[in-house]
Amino acid sequence: MPAHEESSNPLVRERAHLAASRAALRAMREDVQALDIRDVTANWVNAAVLQSQIDDRIKALADLSHTPLFFGRLDYLHVVGAEKAEGGEGERFYIGRRHVHDAHGDPMVIDWRAPVSQPFYQASRNNPLDVDHRRRFGYTGGELTAYEDEYLTDPSETEQTSKLLQAEIERPRVGPMRDIVATIQPEQDEIVRSDLGGTVCVQGGPGTGKTAVGLHRVAYLLYAHRERLARTGTLVVGPNRSFLHYIEQVLPALGELEVQQATVEDLVAARVEVRGTDESAAAVIKGDARMAEVLRRAIRSHVTPPVEPVVVVRGSRRWRVPAYEVEEMTAELLARDMRYGAAHEALPQRIAHAVLVRMEEAGEAPDDRVQNAVARNPAVKAAVKAVWPAVDPAKLVLRLLTDAEFLAAHAEGLLSDDEQKQILMVKPARSVKAARWTAADAVLIDEAADLVARTHSLGHVVIDEAQDLSPMQYRAVGRRCSTGSATVLGDLAQGTTPWSTGSWEQALFHLGKADAVVEELTAGFRVPREVIAYASRLLPAISPGLTPVESVREAPGSLAVREAAAEELDAAVVAACEESLRHEGSIGLIAADARLPALAAALGAAGHAYLSPGEETTAASRLTLVPASLAKGLEYDYVVLDEPAAVVDGEPDERTGLRRLYVALTRAVSGLTVLHAADLPEQLA
Repeated sequence: MPAHEESSNPLVRERAHLAASRAALRAMREDVQALDIRDVTANWVNAAVLQSQIDDRIKALADLSHTPLFFGRLDYLHVVGAEKAEGGEGERFYIGRRHVHDAHGDPMVIDWRAPVSQPFYQASRNNPLDVDHRRRFGYTGGELTAYEDEYLTDPSETEQTSKLLQAEIERPRVGPMRDIVATIQPEQDEIVRSDLGGTVCVQGGPGTGKTAVGLHRVAYLLYAHRERLARTGTLVVGPNRSFLHYIEQVLPALGELEVQQATVEDLVAARVEVRGTDESAAAVIKGDARMAEVLRRAIRSHVTPPVEPVVVVRGSRRWRVPAYEVEEMTAELLARDMRYGAAHEALPQRIAHAVLVRMEEAGEAPDDRVQNAVARNPAVKAAVKAVWPAVDPAKLVLRLLTDAEFLAAHAEGLLSDDEQKQILMVKPARSVKAARWTAADAVLIDEAADLVARTHSLGHVVIDEAQDLSPMQYRAVGRRCSTGSATVLGDLAQGTTPWSTGSWEQALFHLGKADAVVEELTAGFRVPREVIAYASRLLPAISPGLTPVESVREAPGSLAVREAAAEELDAAVVAACEESLRHEGSIGLIAADARLPALAAALGAAGHAYLSPGEETTAASRLTLVPASLAKGLEYDYVVLDEPAAVVDGEPDERTGLRRLYVALTRAVSGLTVLHAADLPEQLA
């Protein structure tokens, strides 16, 4: 459609295009539903695979009534891809969450990830990218209700902030996290469209959209490299189940259904059940990268030099491989630093090959079948068992954590005597099943398992809230993208674990991606300027030198700090929640974990039902009671924060407590009310 054509009533025309696009999407879905695969599949396996692909395609083509099918329009000055010429007609493209075409195959909506869509995010008056006219659309529910035009090549127009863009960012949040595809900013778009081959680390303060950027990057990579990632797989790693539940609808809303989601605990929990917890000091030591070398030494200690020759009897002949020759084979395998299990499999073949050489020297003509038979000979198997025995990763870690002498032998020069005592089990377990494994133990077992057999690598992994991972956890995630790439998302100021990383350089080294590009997002879109400025008072104490977030949103009256008498605090918190509930959107009551029972009782006495983190808010149920330990990554339209001093005191040290408070202070989109009876931390005074 030529760019200069426009109806006298643009809203009517745009609504008509929306209706026609929805009809076209329904037709595309019906075409897939009508496919008959009976004559194109050779067997039931092929039929099942093809039917699964068809079912996924049907799901991806679902028309979500509450989600706008397109959110923008680009009117180009010229035909895209053609040589620019004076007087040439331009082209018009509607930009949306997925591609939609009509019965003739002509596009009605262009996928936001397509190259022709990129100027919607990147074009500016200084660099219009051949775009004459950019239009944004406003919706109420699924109905198109407004539009806003920006003429990028008209020198008479003054640059101004898009009101529709601002309204979309501030739209009340009820339900799970939604995509930001309509509001992606230029600096975010550059990260989203980064090449698959490179790892990107995004340092972003609260409200800068780093989580959304990571998820949209996955969606973009699946669009640009679908065949490759379909083979290798993609994974999103989040800090906890509540967080994953909150974000789980973003990718399906963009038409992507095949992305796995997991916590680090999920990744490493396959071998043992986690039933115990570590003291903070022990967890820090177990999470230290030095433990990787302790494990490596412990595994290699099982290799024992042979003391006897290997004698293989075949028929009437005896073939002898002397001990020194087997020792040379063993030394060579150790020098190659192979996976322990791979070397265990290789050694019998090396011994068998030595036997075949002797057979050939004696005039025989053995083939590969003979070598394989020799490798399975009882004498060879017995020799390998003595020299290079199989190792069970969980049993190895159990021995390290229960046998002080074994640990000391392999931690010498790595861990001090005190550190060794810290990680030894207080009550040694007699078996793997009886042990009360901790989350840190499971990571150690995962490391040991990788030393035995290589962990499968995915094509791309996104790690959110990455600042909270220990070096050993980074290694656990890193081996799952050892031949792929990663998107690392986090904020050093929000590191609330005792082992949180001190710098992205350290973190990326442990991840195995030391050459990653580090990008910093400093423009805030979620948290109001008054709120982020208040929270940023903590930065000099919790992360000196980190650039504070500059919010683009002014919201006068968005911050209230109120003091109450200790005996009246619970009632004051309930009253603040009631005040917030008069507004539209979600409400989060955030408090120190120890304060939750009292606040739950106060809410119940006042007749207020409440949700737990991870439960989906609805129009009828909008209040969530959030322990400060689970607030990270979540967002609410209005936040009531109970007793900041209790949040700080709930952590093992002041810096971690202040970081936890920083997280809690920055969860609000529209308004924050802070209630306190105790003195506020001096940094906030």
